[in-house]
Amino acid sequence: MKKTVNQLIFAGGVLVVWETLAFLKVWPPYLFPTPQGVAESLWDGFKDHSILIGIMISLRRVVIGYAISVVLGILLGMLLAANHFLEDTLGRVILGLQSLPSSCWVPIALLWFGLSETAIIFVTITGSLLAVTQATKAGFDNVPRILTMAGRNLGAKGPQMFWHVLLPASLPYLVDGLRQGWAFAWRSLITGEMIYISLGLGQLLMAGRDNEDINLVVAVMILIALLGYVVDGVLFRKLDTSLRDKWGMAIAASK
Repeated sequence: MKKTVNQLIFAGGVLVVWETLAFLKVWPPYLFPTPQGVAESLWDGFKDHSILIGIMISLRRVVIGYAISVVLGILLGMLLAANHFLEDTLGRVILGLQSLPSSCWVPIALLWFGLSETAIIFVTITGSLLAVTQATKAGFDNVPRILTMAGRNLGAKGPQMFWHVLLPASLPYLVDGLRQGWAFAWRSLITGEMIYISLGLGQLLMAGRDNEDINLVVAVMILIALLGYVVDGVLFRKLDTSLRDKWGMAIAASK
């Protein structure tokens, strides 16, 4: 209850400061939006269905890209953790590529796939894949040896060792990697959607820029942040809870 009250007080304070700055016209109206203007842009967007369409298209794209990056990232992370040669070679390359922002992959996406849906999904995958890979590798690398020794003493080997020892012990890192991967996928998606005119939230951002509509730009930015927060808070919080119930591990304690 206290947490909710604090959040409401903070949100109210932000609105008051925002409204005050807009009223004082510290910046010109075409550069600094008003809360009312942003609210009207959101209302108009939902009324003409442009925002709803953009949300649905963007969510479909990010789900596809994120799902691919999770599957590939987990498999690649497991290979790196199991093979020292791959860890010393490919692992170093992946570590270096992590420093690249998602926008760096846009030129390659355009050259390989042109102005297409595939290019957007490719940028989304590249933004998320490396985070999931590194987290998976870290999870398996940090499994305490005493757990694997205990598993062997109890007769676990092969698939049994993986499902009942290695996987549960690596879950704290894996869940963190999935959460980071989602955040990176969501950011990369918006970057990808801005590379050419197509339906989606990124396209709405560009439309606001092209029309010099700061209210629409800020409205879409707030919507993007809100959707990312909701998915992270609802999906991954439930995932944490279900994993704790299934495996009896305090996943959130690693954060």
